[in-house]
Amino acid sequence: MITLPFAAEDQSGTFLDGQLLIAMPRMMDRRFRRSVIYLCAHSDEGAMGLIVNQQVDNIDFGDLLERLGLSEDDKDINLSDIPEDLVSMPVHKGGPVETGRGFVLHSADYFVEGATLPIRDGVCLTATIDILRAIAAGKGPERTLLALGYAGWSPGQLETEIQANGWLNCPADLDLIFDHDNEAKYDRAMAKIGIDLSHLVADAGHA
Repeated sequence: MITLPFAAEDQSGTFLDGQLLIAMPRMMDRRFRRSVIYLCAHSDEGAMGLIVNQQVDNIDFGDLLERLGLSEDDKDINLSDIPEDLVSMPVHKGGPVETGRGFVLHSADYFVEGATLPIRDGVCLTATIDILRAIAAGKGPERTLLALGYAGWSPGQLETEIQANGWLNCPADLDLIFDHDNEAKYDRAMAKIGIDLSHLVADAGHA
């Protein structure tokens, strides 16, 4: 069973799970500068999300399989048989918490009862090695984002940061989350809420 740091809540208008957080241009924390975060869980207990536009340097899907020993221990996984676009699939910096822990954000066409958490609007989260095996075998989800680590907030912390104009939020969409062009995601997320960065002032409100 997948275990998240915080329980997911589905109370539209109250919590922001299933939405994007966009760091304000004046974000001082270098870890989150120009970051776009998909919120996987948000409740009175806190919040948890994955940064979707920061890539881990020098690690791709093939490297991840090797580091986990799957390419050696699993007779069904042979790196030479996996299409190059899968082997070279990037691994993202999901956030600064538990950076050795892996998560797979993906489309809803892949679902394993007890292992996959449906979030909202066709986006799911799975954190088991089995989904990596499925991806390697060509049986994984159509759209996938691999991440190491996550971003987490204690109760009330995210709300405080939003009120202090640290973050904007907007509805998520699969095209933005799963696009391979990480450099463009920040501007695209801002554009979704009608913000031109060249006109944004430091004391702008939040969406």
